[in-house]
Amino acid sequence: MTASRERQIITVADPAALAQAAAERVIAIIEQNSGRIAVCLTGGSSPKALYQLLATPDYRQRIPWDRIDWFIGDERLVPRKDKLHNMSMARQAFLDRCAPAANVHPIATDTADLRDPDVSAALYENELMAFYGAEQLDPKRPLFDLVLMGIGPDGHTASLFPGYPAVEETRRWVVGVPKANVEPFVPRVSLTLPALASCREMLFEVAGENKRAILTRLFAGENLPANRARSLGETVWLIDQAALPEDFRG
Repeated sequence: MTASRERQIITVADPAALAQAAAERVIAIIEQNSGRIAVCLTGGSSPKALYQLLATPDYRQRIPWDRIDWFIGDERLVPRKDKLHNMSMARQAFLDRCAPAANVHPIATDTADLRDPDVSAALYENELMAFYGAEQLDPKRPLFDLVLMGIGPDGHTASLFPGYPAVEETRRWVVGVPKANVEPFVPRVSLTLPALASCREMLFEVAGENKRAILTRLFAGENLPANRARSLGETVWLIDQAALPEDFRG
C-alpha cells in the first residue's frame, strides 16, 4: 500500500448523522476482510455515539464479533474505573456487551508505577507486535483494518501533541507521554504516527462548533499532528456542519 496524499472530507448534518455515517464505514471496512480484523479505537464524545450505535440490534447483527480484535490508539494513565479512561468508555458503550473479552486489548494502566508511561507503552508495543507477528511494519500488510481518530483543540490526535518528541518518533510503535499539552494533564500512552498510519482506513470524526477554530488551522495547512496523521490506505474525515469552517460551507 502507498500513503494517501489527499484526505477525503465528508460533511454531515449533525452528530447523529456523523455517528451513523461512521458506523456504515466501520461495517464497510469489516465486510472487506473475511479473515481476522483489527480495529483501533479512540476516546472522545463523537466516538462514544458511534460505539453506542454499534451495540444496537441493527448494527450488532451485522458485525462478526468473534473475529475482530479491538485496540486503542491512546490511553490516559488513570485507573480503569476512572471516567477519563478511554478503553473503559468503549467497554461500557459496546465492547462488554458485544465483543469476546479475549478480543479486547486495553493499554495497561495498573502497572506498579503509573508515573512512568514508558512501562505501559513497552507492554502495549509488545502486544501489538505479537498480534502482528513481526517487529517491523510492512507497508504491504497493514497492522489495522481501521483506525478511528479525533482532534484536540491544539491539533493533537491520539496523544501526539504539537511540538512533543512523540510526534517525531519513527521507530517505536507506542510511546509514553509524561505530560499532556491539554486537560486532563495526566501521563498518557500513545501509538505513534507510523503505527497509526499502518491501516487500510483512518477515520476522523469531528463534531461541534468548538472544533471549528482548529479545523480552520488544519485546513490552512498548519503543521499539526492531526494534519500529519495519514493512512497508508484511505484517510477520511467525517465532519458535521457545526464544526465546518465558514470557508468550506456550501
